[in-house]
Amino acid sequence: MNAVAETLGVSRSNLIARLNGSAKPRRRYNKAQDAVVLPLISAIVAARPTYGYRRIAAVLNRWLRAEGTAPVNHKRVYRIMKAHDLLLARRYIERPEQTHEGKVIIMRTNIRWCSEGFEFTCWNGDVVRGVFIIDTHDREIIAWRAAVNAGISGSVIRDMKLEAVETRFRGYRAPHPVEMLSDNGSPTSPRAPASSPGSWA
Repeated sequence: MNAVAETLGVSRSNLIARLNGSAKPRRRYNKAQDAVVLPLISAIVAARPTYGYRRIAAVLNRWLRAEGTAPVNHKRVYRIMKAHDLLLARRYIERPEQTHEGKVIIMRTNIRWCSEGFEFTCWNGDVVRGVFIIDTHDREIIAWRAAVNAGISGSVIRDMKLEAVETRFRGYRAPHPVEMLSDNGSPTSPRAPASSPGSWA
C-alpha cells in the first residue's frame, strides 16, 4: 500500500478511504449569497451577450455599489457563470473540422473566390507583403493590396473583400452567396482586429 501511495503521489489514508468507500465525493463550492447574485448576472448576460466574466463583474459591481451593496470578486462571478453555463464560448480555440475535397476550380464565375497572401524580401532589405482575391473559374484577380515593411491587417482584408463585391456586382451586396476560400492566417479571421497586423511567410 505504501509503494502504491508513493507512486500515485497520494496519502495512504486516502487510498484506504477509497477502497472502503468512505471517501466523500468533492462537491461544487457554493456560497449562500450565490442565489442572490445569480439573477443579476443572468440579467446582465442577457443584455450584454458578448461580455466576458470580467466585464460582467464590472457591470455587476457598478450596480451593487449604486445600491449600497458590497462588490463581488470577479473570481466568484466566473465560478457562478461557469456553474450555470453563462461563459462565452471559446470559438477559435478549437477550430471546426474543415472539408478538403481537393477541388478548387469551379465551372461558373462568381461562385467561389480564393484569397491568398505572399511575402518576399527585396535586395535593399524592404519586406513586401501582398494579398489578393481571385475567382476560381476565370482566374481573374478581382482585388489586391500590398504593403512595404508593414503587415496586412484585418481592416485591409475587409476593404479588399468589399472592393471585390463592388467590382463584380456593381453594388455593396452580392445577389447570391459567394464562397470564400482562405488560409488560417490571423488577418483572414472574422474576429481579426482592424489594427492587428498579420503576415504570410
